[in-house]
Amino acid sequence: MTPLDSADADERLQDVLREGITAEDLPAVFPLLRGRSLLRAFSALFHGSDTQVLLRLLILRTLGARAHAPEWTPAEIRDQLAFVEPVKLETVVQRLKDHELLTWDGETQRYRISPLGRKALAAVATLLEFERDDEDGLGYLTAQLAAGQAVGRLSADELSHLLSRLSELKEDFDRAVLSGSEHRIRHAATRLESVWDWVEKGTEVVSRIADSADLDPATHRLAQAVGRAQSALLRQAGVFQRELNKIDQHRVHLGRTGLSSSDLVAWLRSLSPDALAGHADDAALLPLQAPFLHDQIALDVAEFELLERERAAAENTVIPAAESTPTTADLPLDEDDLSPLLAWHGELAALTQPLELSDALRGEDYALSAYRLSLLGLLGDPESSALQGPTADLARLPLALEIEPRLIDPGLAAIALVSAGRLHPPKEPSDA
Repeated sequence: MTPLDSADADERLQDVLREGITAEDLPAVFPLLRGRSLLRAFSALFHGSDTQVLLRLLILRTLGARAHAPEWTPAEIRDQLAFVEPVKLETVVQRLKDHELLTWDGETQRYRISPLGRKALAAVATLLEFERDDEDGLGYLTAQLAAGQAVGRLSADELSHLLSRLSELKEDFDRAVLSGSEHRIRHAATRLESVWDWVEKGTEVVSRIADSADLDPATHRLAQAVGRAQSALLRQAGVFQRELNKIDQHRVHLGRTGLSSSDLVAWLRSLSPDALAGHADDAALLPLQAPFLHDQIALDVAEFELLERERAAAENTVIPAAESTPTTADLPLDEDDLSPLLAWHGELAALTQPLELSDALRGEDYALSAYRLSLLGLLGDPESSALQGPTADLARLPLALEIEPRLIDPGLAAIALVSAGRLHPPKEPSDA
């Protein structure tokens, strides 16, 4: 597999856009086109099944991990990755080379990781590092923002991603508070505690960014919005504590045992479904003595269970068996009446003098005249002449059709006006 040609890629991208829209004119598309080589590298790494992706990353990370000797001979690659099936190993190395993640030095006969491959390895290594203890993704986004600010390459996209993630967390926490569920509020408080350090670090980074005099107004406003979102998230801990205090005020205590309804709910949540079912044994004995049941609702439920459910189960929903497709011999076929075409073909073939168009279209009714007019367009058509049949015979007639840009009265009852014109037969060769 070879890298995609840029012209082909542009053409395919153009095919998915509306007519009159150019991909390069779209602000959102331009950065993607500019980074096409890096995107192709990631496509080469992550295209295919999980096994294929893991194998490519394993080989690329292994080759990129040797810092003291970054160049590899084919024999060294085979020895280092001897646990990989040889054919698979050679295929993956060739794919990485074709997509410019590996480079081959013909002079030294060695492989090395290309600059593009180093970029891909660095990006993957960063993602894997934060995957261990950054389930909400806030740590990775904050680290990217801090790195960009440190090297003076701040991106508005990084600020936008961080702001979006902070807004999502704030919305999740607000929904937990509105639910009034102690379990959801405590779970949200635990999530906030897990990202607390990253929010504080992000606050420091955004403060330095907002104080910079080199920012454009749009990026500065975005940085201020991120700072406000971080402050709102830091205040969320107090909101959780107030809600938990309200819940504690309404908590029901079970006698003088020291247990509360919250302890009972937590204990029930810790049980498995089988254990819960075991505690329900003998909890309800028949017949039920429940005066709080509504008779009409009970009758509706009983009617469904005794009648409707059985009726639905007895309904025949089997798909009918497949039937063979009828052959064309069984279909009624009507032969077309080609006599008008054949008769007109004979008249046109016998022409020796120019014939006015109005006379050529003269027929018994409008339908025949319109049919003849539609056939005149086939005269001299190479595609129609290459076919077989009466229509193709008409197209092969050596006649020339002349049409004038004016309308005349043909003197036909069914046609008011027709274009002026005439049919010219081939000229006879003059005597020498």
